[in-house]
Amino acid sequence: MRMILAATLAIAPLAIAPLLAKDNDSVRRLNEAAVVFSEVMATPDKGIPEDLLANARCIVIVPSLKTAAFVVGGKYGKGFVSCRHDGGWSAPGAVRIEGGSVGFQIGGSMTDVIMLVMNEGGENKLLSDKFTLGGEASAAAGPVGRTATAQTDLQMHAEILSWSRSQGLFAGVALEGATLRQDLDDNAEIYGSKLSNREILTTAVATPRSAARLIAELNEHPARAHASPATGGSQ
Repeated sequence: MRMILAATLAIAPLAIAPLLAKDNDSVRRLNEAAVVFSEVMATPDKGIPEDLLANARCIVIVPSLKTAAFVVGGKYGKGFVSCRHDGGWSAPGAVRIEGGSVGFQIGGSMTDVIMLVMNEGGENKLLSDKFTLGGEASAAAGPVGRTATAQTDLQMHAEILSWSRSQGLFAGVALEGATLRQDLDDNAEIYGSKLSNREILTTAVATPRSAARLIAELNEHPARAHASPATGGSQ
């Protein structure tokens, strides 16, 4: 009996370790997303224009994306999405980016990606299980700088604008053909159950402690008075 108990106690940490690792990965990724956003917005001359952010309905942040995996059909990034409510930014939902254009390969470096969802059409796509950038949702590389006055006609009418940061360089980037989908497994790790992103982003789901830093960073940049909040009320 003692031998069985000893064996059980020895095996238990090995069985629990993968679960803890997954949880720690999600928490680490949330903190990385907060750092990415904070660093980008700390350099306004080379960051996302404040007027675009003030009018955005949702934001997607994918930190430390492995650019070597930018191949058609390849899974290459995990991150989080938050949408605006009347009271600020919503609790984050987990997302994955898969596939994309072969021309988007940068070879071996780590890349951070930020996307702004600019209108109701883009937000509705974002609340679905998955959609394709440049397919179901119009997308364009976003402008860089303090204001968005240099936007092209394509950028002004795009549902989603996107940027990347690699090796210190921050620039607009087109993610044509990339698929964005909700990650129910990561949501389960963060919230304790497989909540859909629609549930998280459109209802009063409480922000978990692990995401507090990210949401606090986002709330440092309030919406314009005329910007439409996300569907579903406030937290």
